[in-house]
Amino acid sequence: MSVRPRIRRPGIDRGQPLHSRLRGGLTPLALVTGAAIVFTVLLVLVRLRWQPLEAVDHGAADRINNLISGQSTLLTAIRDFTLLGSTLVLSVVIAAASLLVALRRRWRLAGYLVVTGAGALVLDPVLKILVGTLRPVVAHPVAHAPGNSFPSGHSLGSTVCYGALFLVFLPAVRGRWRTWLAIATAALVLMIGISRILLGVHFVSDVIGGWAIGIAWLGLTTFAFELTRRAAGRPASHPVAEGLEPEAASDLRSERPAPPSRSPGRTAAGLLVAWVLILGAIIGIGELITSTSFGAQLGDVAVPRWLAAHRTPDLTRWSLIFTTLGGTIAISAVAGLSCLVLFGITRRWRPVVYLAILMLGELATFVTAADVVKRARPPVPHLDNHLPTSSYPSGHVAATCCLYIGLAIMVIGLGRGWWRWLFVLPAAAFPVLVAASRMYRGEHHPTDVLASVLFAALWVPAVTLLLRPNSAARQGPDQSTSSESASMLAARSAAVAGRAA
Repeated sequence: MSVRPRIRRPGIDRGQPLHSRLRGGLTPLALVTGAAIVFTVLLVLVRLRWQPLEAVDHGAADRINNLISGQSTLLTAIRDFTLLGSTLVLSVVIAAASLLVALRRRWRLAGYLVVTGAGALVLDPVLKILVGTLRPVVAHPVAHAPGNSFPSGHSLGSTVCYGALFLVFLPAVRGRWRTWLAIATAALVLMIGISRILLGVHFVSDVIGGWAIGIAWLGLTTFAFELTRRAAGRPASHPVAEGLEPEAASDLRSERPAPPSRSPGRTAAGLLVAWVLILGAIIGIGELITSTSFGAQLGDVAVPRWLAAHRTPDLTRWSLIFTTLGGTIAISAVAGLSCLVLFGITRRWRPVVYLAILMLGELATFVTAADVVKRARPPVPHLDNHLPTSSYPSGHVAATCCLYIGLAIMVIGLGRGWWRWLFVLPAAAFPVLVAASRMYRGEHHPTDVLASVLFAALWVPAVTLLLRPNSAARQGPDQSTSSESASMLAARSAAVAGRAA
């Protein structure tokens, strides 16, 4: 009699004792229920203005304000750190994570992130309006925040958003790293809440209430996600221990990197040497232009004056659009989104590292050269006021060239269709349009633009040759094809040998 082998399905280990499985399922439920009770009690006490609670809140706010008001360095660090719990940062993080899992075709996880994060953003203002508690009033204000006080939106949002990210990406983490990831997530949420108390914009009860309602909402959406899994016939799982979808581990992890063609140390040294040589050339050209009349022969005086004399309202509006596309915010947003999409599609870090080094090298070159050369802006009316850097070289043009040319190189190498050649259009058009807008607005000489184009013409090929961002994509099919060909050849040889025998 044949015995059917027992198939072990992912999820709960059926070999565990019953009490162990119950404890694993009841602990998160008890935590969520306790958090809901804590929030409800705090909500009632705050709304009724219970005197003992108000005394504790106001006393703690005054004592902390007296201790921290004179610590300028510490306050700067706290203000920067608390931004990690702001609505803008959390929205960007959730949107980026949702896009990443959607690119891996994990639509349920993407929907979970969107619904959970959006719920936190809606809960915060609604609860603040319903409770209507004023923010702390301290003797030495060190920060300001609009709206009411209870609950803390930073505490609520960070608990929900970073907790959701933990549950979604936990299957991609192996072994002991899961424990460290849990500790890091809890510490991040804890420090964001404490930062709100230290800045004097929230009471202690506000922060505890934000944590409590955040845990409750996160638990509710996680439970709803588990119900959808069971309705779809998926095995049950422990979200806190295994993540929301343990079977998504292979999709969420990055692929194993291919063996590098050269050592990382040699590659880093080559990049550093190339950057130093290119930086020296750019600075040398800048010093030559500023110390001689060479720039005037290339139109440094005539072109800005001619453009300033032919300004029109329509051209000014278009110039603002293209100069914004080449600005720091737009370039950073496109670069970050491109890195996210490239990693989501390829699951390899090499394209991300390639684009990051391109942009960091451009930024370092621009800041260094501008500080050394210190060239004045063209002597025409400027449409952009209070620019912090000097004229040479054009950071807008250099960043645009590096970003869009680098993207075209990667997409053409990674793609396998006619559409990939469409990326040549922005790589050719955007640098020209951004350069024209910068000179039109009176912010750069023609030689500033030419120096930026020269930098990109040297830096992009150097990084491409040293990092080879598309080498893994090209080697993969070749290796598989060669292995298949070898196996076929071996099979044919064996068949011929058998016939001969």
